[in-house]
Amino acid sequence: MNKKLLLITTAILNFAFAQESIEIIDKPIVFKQERIDMTKEYIKKHYGFDVESIEITPKIIVLHWTADMSFDKSFNRLKPQKLFSDRKDIVKASALNVSAHFLVARDGTIYRLMPENWMARHVIGLNYYSIGVENIGGEGNKKEDLTPAQLESNIKLVRYLKEKYPTITKLIGHYEYRELEDSELWLEMDKNYRTEKKDPGKKFMRAVREAVGDLNLTK
Repeated sequence: MNKKLLLITTAILNFAFAQESIEIIDKPIVFKQERIDMTKEYIKKHYGFDVESIEITPKIIVLHWTADMSFDKSFNRLKPQKLFSDRKDIVKASALNVSAHFLVARDGTIYRLMPENWMARHVIGLNYYSIGVENIGGEGNKKEDLTPAQLESNIKLVRYLKEKYPTITKLIGHYEYRELEDSELWLEMDKNYRTEKKDPGKKFMRAVREAVGDLNLTK
């Protein structure tokens, strides 16, 4: 088998695996016109783009943890259109609530919270090019406690997204986001808008990367 045929065969098998083995449940957060308008304003203020649509071309997958062990509490934090008053660390940047495209429960169930090609607010500087995946866990924002079922689901989700969006070339943990500050994907114009992150844990990221190494996704 020549190299070109091998690559085509591998791509077909990867696509089939991703499509057949993943189950995604739609569980929408509130994303009405107010949130869309706030997202457009966020894009203009932080990235300098005056856009008519909040659609994005995904180039990065960012994995997170919620730092809360409750699925319902975590979902309800993401659901409203406006940021909760206790998020003093980021409220000055925008009243737009944080969001993510996917939320993975402790048992590995994958929930899609919003359209994959709409911009979510989940990572400073990289929102405009990234898909965010939240995982229930990371108790106290310290403990690396994500489950084997979540690991399996994240691996499947990364494969699914890469096959659906060939433009995706990078896979990072939230704690690694600042390593891209010097890249062409970094857009944040406010030099003082940064936060320190630990999610989703180095062990988890290492395990995901090892399982999807054939996709050649870089940091």
